[in-house]
Amino acid sequence: MFVLDSHCDTPSQIHRLRDLRKDNPRAQVDFPKLKRGGVDGAFFAIYVPASLGDGSEGSVGSDVKKGSAATEYARTLLHEVRACIDANSDIAALATNASEALRNQSAGLFSIFLGIENASAVGNSTELLREFRDAGVRYVTLTHSADNLVCDSCSGRGRWGGLSAWGRELLREMERLGVLPDVSHASDESIRDVLRCCDGPVVATHSSCRKLADHRRNLSDGLIRDIARSGGCIQLNPYPPFVDSAFAARFAASGLDSWADSIEEAFIADPSSAHAREAWFSALARLEEMSRPSVSAFVDHIEHAVDLVGVEHVGIGTDFDGISITLDGLEDVSHFPLIFSELRKRGVSGSDIAAIAGGNFLRLL
Repeated sequence: MFVLDSHCDTPSQIHRLRDLRKDNPRAQVDFPKLKRGGVDGAFFAIYVPASLGDGSEGSVGSDVKKGSAATEYARTLLHEVRACIDANSDIAALATNASEALRNQSAGLFSIFLGIENASAVGNSTELLREFRDAGVRYVTLTHSADNLVCDSCSGRGRWGGLSAWGRELLREMERLGVLPDVSHASDESIRDVLRCCDGPVVATHSSCRKLADHRRNLSDGLIRDIARSGGCIQLNPYPPFVDSAFAARFAASGLDSWADSIEEAFIADPSSAHAREAWFSALARLEEMSRPSVSAFVDHIEHAVDLVGVEHVGIGTDFDGISITLDGLEDVSHFPLIFSELRKRGVSGSDIAAIAGGNFLRLL
């Protein structure tokens, strides 16, 4: 069995000076935790904040060597991830396809796959897309918390009413290059447009089921079916507000989410500050004191998706290192086996667990 997490925001934590070789306190992902969790590979998402812009100040193909602030930030994170791999070559290696990942597993190495979260990193240039693809990127999350040049976000204002003309051009080039389109964070209209535009598989690397938790980041049953019909995968996300609507309402009413965000922003601004780091750790500890949904509630989402579209289109994308609060019992990646244990309790076969654990997404690579 190859265990694959399709979405971790660990590059942002490397940028904040985390040493993945260490078993870091309050870290959701590092090499010791990955080993304890039996995780064989993960997509490290090069997350580009919407606040850096979308490159709309230039015309298509303009100034691609320099790139926008979003492009430069993505290049910085990519460089830091590659440096991390080089510094830990006895533990981890880059993987760009299934055969490389399986060779790494046989050699006892953890596979780091690369994705870009927010297509603002490629601005309005297919040349930039090719640059990132050549560097190892194998999926692009089309948008994030705001509408960009490619499409509308589920958190946006509806700039395009779905996918833009440039977005259609970008998707054609992504398909040509073998880069998967990721529709997590996209609006429903954008997702439908992407599915109409693409001939190949579409993925949602870290979203859950709206039927069970009515959150805009989750997918309706219809969209889950359409993604499966494309040949793609729905990678379920255990972020508690995406798992349980009642918890999401309670979390929002508590004010703790925005409070923790403000503390994290101070840490992001000065990651070398011991005071800022300890304040962030204290915030995480306080969030962990909340009564949170269980791993069982998350597995309900896995079962719902399997019931809808079959086991071959379902997987797991934790969003670890990009979330401030976790499920009760799934505080970090070392607890990954609890998901499989819960599936076994429900009578899921070993072969189906292997498919959900990573086999399905690996097939797309």
